[in-house]
Amino acid sequence: MAFSPSEFRSFQLEKIERINHNVSLFRFKLPGSSDVAGLPVASCVMFRSNITKDGKTEEVIRPYTPTSLETAEGHVDFVIKDYPKGNMSRHVHSMKVGDTIDIKGPFQKYNWQSKPVEYVGMVAGGTGITPMLQLIRKIFGSNSPYKNTKVTLVFANQEEQDILFKEELEGYEREFPGRFKLVNVIERPSDNWPGPKGFVDQGLIEKVFPHPDIEDSIIFVCGPPPFMEAVSGDKNPDKSQGPLKGILKSLGYVQDRVYKM
Repeated sequence: MAFSPSEFRSFQLEKIERINHNVSLFRFKLPGSSDVAGLPVASCVMFRSNITKDGKTEEVIRPYTPTSLETAEGHVDFVIKDYPKGNMSRHVHSMKVGDTIDIKGPFQKYNWQSKPVEYVGMVAGGTGITPMLQLIRKIFGSNSPYKNTKVTLVFANQEEQDILFKEELEGYEREFPGRFKLVNVIERPSDNWPGPKGFVDQGLIEKVFPHPDIEDSIIFVCGPPPFMEAVSGDKNPDKSQGPLKGILKSLGYVQDRVYKM
């Protein structure tokens, strides 16, 4: 296996692909051309680098979710937003092809394979789409055993240009009209935006998600801290799940059927 959960290993940046004004895809080369990342759904890895800021150098470690398929050979992809105050994201965006970074993992967030359900709700904000995309690809892949699973994705972004993987997500909706529903919510929409505007709110979630009483269901939430706080409550500082709060709590969803990615 190319990655190790017990030690950091060095991986070389092979490709950079600009996705929009502040998000890029970074492709890292695996040791062998036929190697696969073997990262289970849904999992993340840790990036590590020594970063100098204001004359001080310190080790920075941050989690990132791969967006390439488990079976992709020879490489692993990450879609990363350039946050002005994000030490690691700024560092990654400053990298050039041929540079290396240390990666350790995988660390499984949620074991979907052992706990598949029939109804899945997803609430994603910005790059919080990446773990959701892992799972969507697993559920709707060509050899997927999850033929009865239904997914509703509520995807919140500031502007229309911020919608990541737009064509792929719309493709799932066209191909699986009875099983996949995409709801894009735009905070600052153009005048002709046809969908929901502003922020994700209680009325929208109540309208499109499975009822809280449905036992064979799970709600996944991922996004920046203020988004998490509003929808479900954020994780604890130690990254454990923390108490359920926010919109989902108000609607009657229970702790064991909500998972914060």
